Amino acid sequence: MEEFESSASSKKTKQVYVSTVISIALVLLMIGLLGLMLVHARNLSNYVKENIVLNIIVSDGAKEVDVLALQKQLDTHPYILKTQYVSKELAARNLQKDLGEDFVHFLGYNPLLSSIDVYMKAEYANNASIESLSRQLGKNPLVKEVIYQKSLIDMVNQNIKMIGLVILAFAAVLLIIAVALINNTIRLAIYSQRFLIKSMQLVGATKGFIRRPFLGYGVVHGFLGGLIAIILLLASLYIAQKQIPELVILRNWYEFGIVFLAVIIIGILISGLSTYFAVSKYLRLKIYNLYR
Repeated sequence: MEEFESSASSKKTKQVYVSTVISIALVLLMIGLLGLMLVHARNLSNYVKENIVLNIIVSDGAKEVDVLALQKQLDTHPYILKTQYVSKELAARNLQKDLGEDFVHFLGYNPLLSSIDVYMKAEYANNASIESLSRQLGKNPLVKEVIYQKSLIDMVNQNIKMIGLVILAFAAVLLIIAVALINNTIRLAIYSQRFLIKSMQLVGATKGFIRRPFLGYGVVHGFLGGLIAIILLLASLYIAQKQIPELVILRNWYEFGIVFLAVIIIGILISGLSTYFAVSKYLRLKIYNLYR
């Protein structure tokens, strides 16, 4: 009879631990998905900013060797990610493709000028930095004009800022909800062990001795929940990139690794702290309060 009761109790305890790990994993999955959304949103904003083009129109009489020297100089500028030289001939061919007709043959000459397409680094893709760069370039005799869409840059930066604030606010709310859910799950698991905790205390076990195995289980549960969440996150990334192949340009495994590590750390911290406070609560309770 005692063996049966011990086996039933052990089975019940294992079921509680399994359900706790699964609950923690699902909550951490939500946190991880939000983390991946933040990473993708940041990479998308950088991608958009780094594809804003500044057209540096070169003076008509400028020699190609001088223009190429200017391009090399621009490549070393701290604001600039990369540049691309567009000769008069290449500009004409590109325009012919867009128009669908040979305008050079019609006009008898090529009216287009050579240019250098400049792509800014994401952190400098704003009007203040671009205007500063434009003033510097305006002093160069090779540069006839610098063309960029000021209103587009303003709109891109404002929209990205607004979306970022909304995502951060949502992340803060979700984190609070996640903490509450994991805490409640741990408290319910410890509640089922309240009589064992009090029995150990009654036979003379110290509070530290009683807490230690529960804290160990709490840390292990948080770690296992984090691992399960990471496996599900990797599966989600795989499915998402199969459905939307363009997401590959936003892939950054270093940042994904940081998200995965954060998921495990959050799981261990929340689970460990929740276990500590839940066990401490039942250590303080009187025996007759355990039945309430």
